[in-house]
Amino acid sequence: MALQLQLPRPLAAARPSILLPSPAHGASASATPLHARAGGVAFSLQTNVRLLKPNRRVRRSRDPYYDLDEDDEEEAEFDEDDEDDEEGYESDDDLSGLEYPGVLYSNSPRASSKKPGLQTPMVKENWEGRQTKTHDKYGSPGRSKSMHPRSKVGRSSTDLKNMDREVELKNASISRSLFQKLQEEYDFDDKWLPLIDYLCTFGLKESHFTYIYERHMACFQISQASAEERLDFLLNAGVKSKDMKRILVRQPQILEYTLGNLKSHVDFLVSIGVPNRRIGQIISAAPSMFSYSVEQSLKPTVRYLIEEVGIEESDVGKVVQLSPQILVQKIDSAWKSRSLFLSKELDAPKHSIVKMVTKHPQLLHYSIEDGILPRLNFLRSIGMRNSDILKVLTSLTQVLSLSLEDNLKPKYLYLVNDLKNEVQSLTKYPMYLSLSLDQRIRPRHRFLVSLKKAPKGPFPLSSFVPTDERFCQRWAGTSLEAYHTFRQRLLLTSFTEKSGRKTLVSRR
Repeated sequence: MALQLQLPRPLAAARPSILLPSPAHGASASATPLHARAGGVAFSLQTNVRLLKPNRRVRRSRDPYYDLDEDDEEEAEFDEDDEDDEEGYESDDDLSGLEYPGVLYSNSPRASSKKPGLQTPMVKENWEGRQTKTHDKYGSPGRSKSMHPRSKVGRSSTDLKNMDREVELKNASISRSLFQKLQEEYDFDDKWLPLIDYLCTFGLKESHFTYIYERHMACFQISQASAEERLDFLLNAGVKSKDMKRILVRQPQILEYTLGNLKSHVDFLVSIGVPNRRIGQIISAAPSMFSYSVEQSLKPTVRYLIEEVGIEESDVGKVVQLSPQILVQKIDSAWKSRSLFLSKELDAPKHSIVKMVTKHPQLLHYSIEDGILPRLNFLRSIGMRNSDILKVLTSLTQVLSLSLEDNLKPKYLYLVNDLKNEVQSLTKYPMYLSLSLDQRIRPRHRFLVSLKKAPKGPFPLSSFVPTDERFCQRWAGTSLEAYHTFRQRLLLTSFTEKSGRKTLVSRR
């Protein structure tokens, strides 16, 4: 057996405080592995050296114009099956060019598949598997129904008991098989079995456990009861059960944090104006927040936002809700560089820049060279003056997050070629740039043209602002169903044109 040196677990924050250096008695957190650089490897006290892999996959933001701090690169890592969990969607507010590091957690309801492994006598014979647990919207535990038949009507109590027993046996088989594979490949301790079994109820698979084992093996020393107590607190705070897997993979140290530490951070969020219903979303988006000291890191960051950036104290809670990562990233240098750039490029006064940050705090993380500047140059190239650009950005700062090729350019071409509008109309209706071209702009325009109700001259951009129902009442004078049928047919036609396939006509 390899000799393991027992050293006290560090109590300082996993990374230095944003503004003030945290002393040894700061936030409760564990040291994390450092990055491998220049052919060498640096290890933390809790890194399993034997299992380090040379070619780790690192997930960065899909936008090349989004700055990632070095400290945030490790947090951006994820395992291979998380890619499959991400599902895109089309919305009226098309922010297709915007993805925030740390917010890429899945909303997919698909359950993870479990692959049975080889049966070996390494698992304790007297262990009985636990049934999968879920939590309802109030955080109360309940039994999973995913493995039960859809209907139990007309079944006897004996049948129901047999069904429950089958579920228990199946879950036990899944957990046993998984743990056996982990024991065979990584020498997992038998004492970890109850904890592994409990974490399986949140959808963790073999790849998750091996990733956590390599990154922070010490968390497996926590008892199942302690882990359940801490995760139940997070669930009661508003974290959704389906998001717990991503939290545990990104921040496994959360299993070691005391209830007092977790509660102090939740209380801090409430104190800055975050409503209780949004606490869970912020935790899911930025679980590394718990590794920062409230007094020596998080509160100084909030003071900096108020005193240096100029954000109103009453708006801090809204800013944190829009970008939870603002609490754990280097805000001072980001603010200084971007405010200086915007003041020089657009002659923007400070109050306008503060308004931009308040509406869209992600601005503090966009790359100047790859993100902000190319979009300013595009707006200039279509005839907008600096004063016009400043009006647009002050009203709709997320324009800086939109893709040039897939979003801004196509909407501009449609604006001047099909809608017969001048570019100056964007200063009055900048919202046009945030709306979906395929789902809203083109369908509403074509629908009014088909009804011969499109006004002569420039097409009114105000017709794109209201809801579908109000648009049909005020502009089209038709039923909502008629418009939706037209839009669906238009989308289908557009899809077949792009794919080069003919529309298949269903036969009744």
